[in-house]
Amino acid sequence: MADPFVLPPYPYDRLDVLKARASSVGGGLVDCSIGTPCDPMPEVVVWAMAQSADAGIGYPPSIGSLGLREAACGWMLRRLGVEVAPDQVTSCVGTKEAVASLPQYLRLRDRSRDTVLSPEVAYPTYAMGATLAGCRSVPVPVDAEWHLDLDRVSDEDAERALLLWINEPSNPTGSVASNEWYAKAVDWARRRGIIVASDECYAEFVADQPRSSALNAGTDGVLAVHSLSKRSNMAGMRVGFMAGDEGLIHYLGEVRKHAGLMIPGPIQAAAAVALADDDHVDEQLARYAERRALWIDWLDRSDLVHDGGPGTFYLWIRSRDETSAIPVRGVADEHIRAWELAARFAETGTLVAPGDLYGERQAHHVRVALVQPLERLSLALERMTTTLRR
Repeated sequence: MADPFVLPPYPYDRLDVLKARASSVGGGLVDCSIGTPCDPMPEVVVWAMAQSADAGIGYPPSIGSLGLREAACGWMLRRLGVEVAPDQVTSCVGTKEAVASLPQYLRLRDRSRDTVLSPEVAYPTYAMGATLAGCRSVPVPVDAEWHLDLDRVSDEDAERALLLWINEPSNPTGSVASNEWYAKAVDWARRRGIIVASDECYAEFVADQPRSSALNAGTDGVLAVHSLSKRSNMAGMRVGFMAGDEGLIHYLGEVRKHAGLMIPGPIQAAAAVALADDDHVDEQLARYAERRALWIDWLDRSDLVHDGGPGTFYLWIRSRDETSAIPVRGVADEHIRAWELAARFAETGTLVAPGDLYGERQAHHVRVALVQPLERLSLALERMTTTLRR
């Protein structure tokens, strides 16, 4: 009998020891690790869900109600400058489900290719989705701005590639791509017959520059993945959507019908209301921008630096001088490693995510999710000042 498939440890379960250490600090844990929203759900969304309780009686449409898909189209046009029809949209039960299952569904459609390309610094579910589909997961190097460097993909990997994942604004680096960059990346994939899946769940959270989307390069062979988890603080509602290539969307919608993948009716109704309302998103963006400014100011006076992009949701932090280790009990003076730095944060009550959760070569960074209220983030900085100062 062949050896059974063994899953690797779930990445964030590895944080349990650091979480226990941080939770023991006076004043309590400041959790900036996973990125779970801490701000309230918009009142209009709560109201819409309550008013739509009867929609939970029957089975909801797997692809999403027409109202939800029309609201998604309206939002993409207003906020991203992308024009698609409702037939080019299908809902998903939170975008993590879509990310993890997309390679499997696409490979059922095309057995001639067996490779999934994704950023070498990335959300770990891209690689896990490839593994679950029985595909090769090939990391694509990134450039100095943390964008994909597609010129470094080998001809063999490109010929075998079924799918290319793009993630901008990036988790974990906060890089933000322009529409011009997207056009070049999509063109590269189209010339090689590779489907582009663009994870744009943080598209709203950019400041002082235009929002962007891969769909501005056209929908042919392109899928954009969007979520309401962060945009509208609806992470627990598990609602998102995919939009783009009409043939691919139709195929994925049919798969979802067969698999019984459905968002509950009341949540679909609430999501449609959320997508139609931009005011609460602007308020949330202002919160993240204020938190980011607070931390950037503190970092400028510390021996740490954010060297990621301008996205407002995450900070990508390393030592300013990687040859000078921050003292950690039992660790020699050597290059800063992600877990050493994360441990030092934990000793002051703040939980962050070590960079190697997002790629084997990211051993010098930690990721900070700016989800906690301003007063909690201020407390974190006060406690860290005595141990993470110059």
